[in-house]
Amino acid sequence: MMQERAMSAEIYCALDTPDIGQAESLMQRLSGHIDGLKIGMEFFYAHGAVGYQKLAASGVPIFLDLKLHDIPNTVAQAVRALAPLEPRLLNVHGGGGGAMMRAAADAAAQAEDKGFAAPTMLAVTVLTSLAESDLHDMGIKGTPREQVLRLAELARTNGMQGVVCSAHEIDALRAEMGDEFKLIVPGIRPAGSDAHDQKRVMTPEQAQSAGADILVIGRAITEAENCAMAAQAIKTALLAAKETA
Repeated sequence: MMQERAMSAEIYCALDTPDIGQAESLMQRLSGHIDGLKIGMEFFYAHGAVGYQKLAASGVPIFLDLKLHDIPNTVAQAVRALAPLEPRLLNVHGGGGGAMMRAAADAAAQAEDKGFAAPTMLAVTVLTSLAESDLHDMGIKGTPREQVLRLAELARTNGMQGVVCSAHEIDALRAEMGDEFKLIVPGIRPAGSDAHDQKRVMTPEQAQSAGADILVIGRAITEAENCAMAAQAIKTALLAAKETA
C-alpha cells in the first residue's frame, strides 16, 4: 500500500518561447512563485547552452525538455554533452526503445564522475496532444493509457527514474510503478482555462490528488495578465487541497 504523499505537487513553468528577453522577464516576475522552469526545444534551439545558463544563473531548478530520440550512442553522447549544464530533470523519448533509454541512463550516471550533479532521467510516454485515434493512425494498438503503461515499464526497466505523462495516466502509473517513480505532468489547466492544443488535460488539484510529483504549466501562467499572481493562485490552491485531502 502506498503512503500518503506529504508534500503538494511542485509547479514548473514552461518557458516555451524563443525570445530570451521574454524568458528572462518571466523568470524574474515568477521568482518565488514557482518551483522550477521547464526549458524546451523552442528556447534551447534558439539560444543553446549560453541562453540556458542565463536562466540557470538564478538558481531555479530546471527541467530540460528536449525529448532526445535517436540511436543509443547518439543519445548517450547528447546526455554527456548536456550534463555540464546540470539540469535537475532531463528527458528522452520512450519511443526510442529500451537500449536507447539504458544508454541515456548510464551516460547520466557518469556525470558525477565528471563532477556534475546527475540529472533525474525521464522518459516521455505519450504526448498530451495525442488521442487514441492518433495512436491508431501510427499503428499503435490500444488506448493511450495502455501505451503509457507499456513505455513506463520499459523505461523503469532501463534505468529511467520517472516519466512524463498526461494526468489521466497518473493513477494507473502510481499503482503499477510505486511511490518513488517520478511523474511529471504537462497538460495542466486550471478550471476555466483553454485546453489549447492539448487533448488529455486536468486541473492542478485533480492531478495532485492523483499523485503527480511535478505539474508543468505554461500558458495558464505565462499568458496571464499577472503571471506571478496566476502562479501563486495555483500554488495556494494546491496547498489548500492538500490540507483538506
